[in-house]
Amino acid sequence: MSSTQQKISALQQAAQSSPEYADIVPLFIGLYGYLEGRENSTGITFELPPAEPEENAESNAPLLSFSTLRIDREQNNTFVLGTIDLLSQKGQDNIAFLHQIGAALHSGALDPLPLYGAIWERNRAPINDISERLAVPSPLVEYIFEIPLKTALEQFSAGYETENFAGWQASTCPICGSRAGMAELRGEEGRRMLSCSACSFSWPFRRLACAYCSCDDPEKLSYFSAGAGATRVDTCKACSRYIKTRDSRKGDNDVPLEVEDLLTLHLDLLASREGFERGK
Repeated sequence: MSSTQQKISALQQAAQSSPEYADIVPLFIGLYGYLEGRENSTGITFELPPAEPEENAESNAPLLSFSTLRIDREQNNTFVLGTIDLLSQKGQDNIAFLHQIGAALHSGALDPLPLYGAIWERNRAPINDISERLAVPSPLVEYIFEIPLKTALEQFSAGYETENFAGWQASTCPICGSRAGMAELRGEEGRRMLSCSACSFSWPFRRLACAYCSCDDPEKLSYFSAGAGATRVDTCKACSRYIKTRDSRKGDNDVPLEVEDLLTLHLDLLASREGFERGK
């Protein structure tokens, strides 16, 4: 079963067992259904630098950067326009905005390459500029173009194992340099693994340290949970950020972390109420 199929299956099971997810699950099942079989058709590829992963690990430099991204405009446009069509079918509030973005992309008035760079490098200015020019919400623009970028990055990272970056010590991803989206405790010893918010690659990190600022002061690190679920929230008062952590020793770890993230939105709300921001 492919990674996309696993996500669809996990969401379908959640929809059957937990009626509270009825509003959000259909959209993502539809989106993953569109992605299934198209994971290698985003039009985005990466030109590998000459260095070996071990060399990057020694210098704490990620394997990829935006400069390694290559784009096939025709294939990429087809993928993005298909995504927009899917979102238009599943949504109601943003249909007019989706059509505006699609029309601009189709006519050539919208160049996706700067958007991919802005998303990768967390530079909001280009996204806001394009959104203002098109008169559409910037979060929607970011969301649409994040889909093919993350899909391409995830396909790339699937070709590597944690052991390829044995010397990696940073809190950012050794593949693409992005921050962690979630964490997981694995094995009987509860080995802590961070999962990349962009490419889904997992790498080990210190158990008692903030996943974002690396603070290891026990007075500033804490956690809380809600209910009997396997996922909790780890917080850091030093940087006011949090990361959700699934303890695989307490529950089903067959659910992809990306889906677990969607199914624990209530923890994000609780963390926000406590004054913490998400780190990814």
